[in-house]
Amino acid sequence: MTERLLTLNEACKRLGIHPNTLRKWDRQGKIRVIRTVGGRRRIPESEVERLMGTIKPNMSIKAVIYARVSSHDQKQKGDLERQKQSLLEYAKSRRYDVVAVLEDVASGLNEDRKSLNKLLDMVGRREIDVVIVEFKDRLTRFGLRYLERYFASHNVRVEVINGEEPKDAYQELVEDLVTLVSSFARKLYGMRSHKYEKVVEGVKQLVAD
Repeated sequence: MTERLLTLNEACKRLGIHPNTLRKWDRQGKIRVIRTVGGRRRIPESEVERLMGTIKPNMSIKAVIYARVSSHDQKQKGDLERQKQSLLEYAKSRRYDVVAVLEDVASGLNEDRKSLNKLLDMVGRREIDVVIVEFKDRLTRFGLRYLERYFASHNVRVEVINGEEPKDAYQELVEDLVTLVSSFARKLYGMRSHKYEKVVEGVKQLVAD
């Protein structure tokens, strides 16, 4: 019976390591890797099972939990605390070593968030291995791929525990939309312009209908 060959991502998920680590092990000869005709790595399942008995347990994987809500009203309703508890339970199930629980009360469009900046500093100092968020937009409303690329360059991965944003996030989306339109309108017409006020008010009425 032919042994099953795992893809790079499948093997890394089982081992709890970053793909760059496995590539390094391949170069160092620490793991047997088979190359496909197209040059892609495939790892025999027996190799993964062998390494699972020798590498450090997942407690050595340092994780940061990042939670965000857009308003103090959401925080008072307990949304932020519920979010953090859900992320902590996920980290515990994966046996990660949670080194920090970071939170922001700000729009996902705000690029100057205190805890987000702290997270970026920790990534830059290579102090962590994984960032855990509930939804993709908790880190940023736009440009997540740029963040993920920056994280990956420091051997840090992002784990999103829920794929789709909940239906009750409608109000937050509305607020972000108004903020975005207001920003562009301000640049086009100036904050005190009648046109600026008309555009912003028009968007507010549109989303309220």
